[in-house]
Parts: sequence; structure tokens; C-alpha cells
Amino acid sequence: MANYISSIPQDALNSLCGEIDKYNKINPAYFDRFQVKRGLRNSDGTGVMAGLTKICSVQGYYVEDGERVPIDGRLIYRGIDVREIISGCEQEGRFGFEEVAWLLLFGTLPSRRRLEIFKSVLAESRELPNEFIEDMIMKAPSHNIMNKLSRSVLALYSYDENPDDISIENVLRQSIQLLAQVPMIMSYAYQVKRRNFYHESMYLHPVDKTLSTAESVLYSIRADKKFTPEEAHMLDICLMLHAEHGGGNNSTFATRVLTSSGTDTYSAIAAGIGSLKGPKHGGANIKVAEMVEYIKQGVEDITDADQVADFLKKILKKEAGDGSGLIYGMGHAVYTLSDPRAVILKSHARKFSENTEFEDEFKLLELIETLTPQILAELRGDKKIMCANVDLYSGLVYKLLGIPEDLVWRQPFPGPGLAVRILGDITEEKLNILKDADAIFREEVKIAGIDRDINQYFAVLTNVHSVGVMGDARTYDSLIALRAVTTDDFMTADWARIPFDVLAKVSNRITNEVKGVNRVVYDVTTKPPATVEWE
Repeated sequence: MANYISSIPQDALNSLCGEIDKYNKINPAYFDRFQVKRGLRNSDGTGVMAGLTKICSVQGYYVEDGERVPIDGRLIYRGIDVREIISGCEQEGRFGFEEVAWLLLFGTLPSRRRLEIFKSVLAESRELPNEFIEDMIMKAPSHNIMNKLSRSVLALYSYDENPDDISIENVLRQSIQLLAQVPMIMSYAYQVKRRNFYHESMYLHPVDKTLSTAESVLYSIRADKKFTPEEAHMLDICLMLHAEHGGGNNSTFATRVLTSSGTDTYSAIAAGIGSLKGPKHGGANIKVAEMVEYIKQGVEDITDADQVADFLKKILKKEAGDGSGLIYGMGHAVYTLSDPRAVILKSHARKFSENTEFEDEFKLLELIETLTPQILAELRGDKKIMCANVDLYSGLVYKLLGIPEDLVWRQPFPGPGLAVRILGDITEEKLNILKDADAIFREEVKIAGIDRDINQYFAVLTNVHSVGVMGDARTYDSLIALRAVTTDDFMTADWARIPFDVLAKVSNRITNEVKGVNRVVYDVTTKPPATVEWE
């Protein structure tokens, strides 16, 4: 495998970045001068009219005499409050995502007969094309599920006999198929990631056409295919809440931009997925999870309001967290007094976390929600009304559901993957050695319960060989270097203080289980002078 990322010296790269900075900055005053709408928002925080829709309405305020008047948030699907839909589903014990999908697509709630037909169509459409799983998912594993999902959706174009027809009939067919297949692609991508990067068992269950969408997801990601009705209904609620959020959010707007050019459905949806991946949009729940871990490491008692408040102040001052000065999961462009999605998820997170290992984490999230507006007012004089958004509680809900962390959590990883961590020529044999060593390192770090304490950790296959002893024979094999760092911003980093017993176990396993390795070392160099990677 060739290393397709060219090696650019850091000094040269810094110089080039300096040139970009020199000639590409725009005076912030120009945005006001030319009335540029940043983020589709007016300067007073109100939205701009970007289109008309009958599908969804997001309400968080009304304007009176030129002033925004805050109200409790409402999320309206085709004229119906989403809270009413979810409440009805809960009372009757039925799954509602398919019902919501019909409502959003066609504009009215379906009759019982039409809903059953629609469910049947979705179930029949879950099967992916012949050879697709092997050719498009298994042969090109990805560290990031969203990237794999986007690539796979684009690839479906090649399996469609009529991909470019943008008539209503054809786009509806494509949309229903994608609605059914996307959860399966996500599940299979996760399984392939487990196998290729963690060397864990991969299980690809056949589609069970009797299951709802929520049940199908849980069924496909679990080895034993088992789940409780409560878990399935909770995931179903999550799917309903995330089904639609107006035409002005990043991912929906991206698809609108692409469809306006007359491009095919697969290209448009892939673009929306790419936008959704970003940490300021769909990936925001990952930033909340990271922030929670920072707080856990930085305070003794995460249920103590004073301790949490002190740490939140450090985050806002860029003295802690990721250095952004942002408290993730708080605030919304439209919602003011409340985000209805957060309200619903919070109520379920409270119920499901009670008397579990996650109870204290729920209390921490409540403290973040309560304290953040007070601290912002104290430190910055910002008395803007601020509510918790959907991302504050969604990550905890997924934990409670046992959704694999790989689907909601990841550590940073470079584009070239393992290739950048092989010094010298890259061969299939070397890749297999590094995969095995890296999998052992990751597995033992996770078993030790310190995986969230380390910002990045990996194995490196050096270009060094040395004499060793295996049994009664001499060896001349490779040296594996382990690298693990802690950092707030990756501009600087410190080597992680992994317990000696963990390092000893990793070393013992690698030298005994990985053929071709007889020596393991641990990198204890900070950044600077070193970098995180070993390129």
C-alpha cells in the first residue's frame, strides 16, 4: 500500500500557512458593511428567509416591535407538534419512526393499512444490493462511520439502473430505499471497523423483516441480536426527534443546494451526510462527550455544583477542555427558553440512568444546563437566554442504550490510516504486523479503563531491527513503538502516564502474539519538540 499523503516538512507547511493567513483574511467589518448573512442569521440572531416549506417548523421565539421574544421551543412536523406524536406512540406502545417518515414524506398521518404497507416496503428494501457489503464496505474499512456512510451512499449510484432520473416517482423510490438501507450500512460499517482495526469478532446478521427500524439497528449491532422493548422504544424516540429539523440547518441546506443544480439523489444525500459529520452540527454530541470526560478528569465530585462551576469557568477562559472556550450542548440558533428535543431526551435519560452507573453523569449534565447561563453572565456579562440543546443529553441516551461508542465517539486519526505509522517502505506484511500490534494496544488500554483519559494512542512500526531471544533461538525482528498523548488542543501535547503494569502487559502480548516483533518501546517525548505522529 502506497503512502498517498506526501511528506511536507513542518517548517515549509508553517510558511505556506503564513502566506494563506497573509492574503486571505477578510476584515470582519466588511460583513456588516455589505450585509453578509453569516450562518443564515441576521446580526440580531433572527433567521433569514432562505426558502419556503410545508414540512417542518422550528419555533423558539417571535418578533414583536423588532425585538425577539423568547418562547418554549416547538418542533412541528407537518403541523403536528413532535411531542404529541411521541406521546401518542408511548401511550399505545407502538414504534413511531416509520409513521413519522410517512408524515414527513406525504404530508398527513397514514391510515393503519397504508402504514403497514409502508413498513413492509421498508423491510423489503433493507437488503443491500448483491456484493455491495463485500465490495463497498468490507474491502475499504474506515475509522469514521460517517465517512463510510457517505462513500457507501455515493456507491449506491452504481447499483441503480436509473440513478439520474429526478422525477418525483424515481426520487421517491430512491429515498425510500435509502431510508431503509442507511441504518444497515451504518451497522455493517461498524462491524467491519471492529474486525479490521480492533481485531474483534465481526458479525453480519441477516435482515429480519419483522423488525422496526429501531429494532433493526439494535439487532444488527449486537452479537446476540438481543434487546429489550424499552431500549428499542427509546431508540425509536431518538429517531423521531432527529428525523427533521427545518430547511435551514447545515445538512438539509446542503442537500437543497445540490438538488437545485439537478444532480442525482445519491450525490445530494452524501453531501448532507458530510455536513452532518461536522462537530458544529451532527458531530456536536461527540464534543459534549469529550467535554464531559474533561470535567470528570478535572473535578473530584461531578455532582458538586461549586466544583463543576469552577471547571466550567476554566473552559470558558480556555484554560481547560479543548481550548475553544465553548461549553458544548448549550445554546441554539432558534430555540431560546427550551429545545423540545432536549426536554424529551432529558426526561428519558433521567428515568433510564436512575440507580445505574450513569446516574452521576446525568446529574453532571443537569449542572451544566443550570450553571452555564449563570457563569456566562458572571464572566462575560452575557445575559442571553440560553437553553440546553439536543446534543447535551443525546450522548448519554446512546450510552444507556448500549450503542457502541464507535458510532458516537472516536479519537482523532490521520487520513492515511496505519500507513503513516509505518517507517520505511510499506508492504502488506508490515501492515498486518502493525494492525495486530495496534489492536493489542487499543484493547489493553480500553480494558484498563483509561481510553477516555488519553486523547490519542497508537502503535508505530519502526524501521529498526534488533537481536532478540525467542525460546532457545536468536531472532532479528522489528521494534514497535507505542505513542500515547494527552492534550487540550493538539498544538502541544504531553506523553500519557500509562500505568507500568498496563505497558508491561501490552509489551508481553505484542512480543508473544505478533509474529516479527521482538521489542517494544514507549515514547515519552512531549510536543514540542516532537510531533504526535511518527511520520
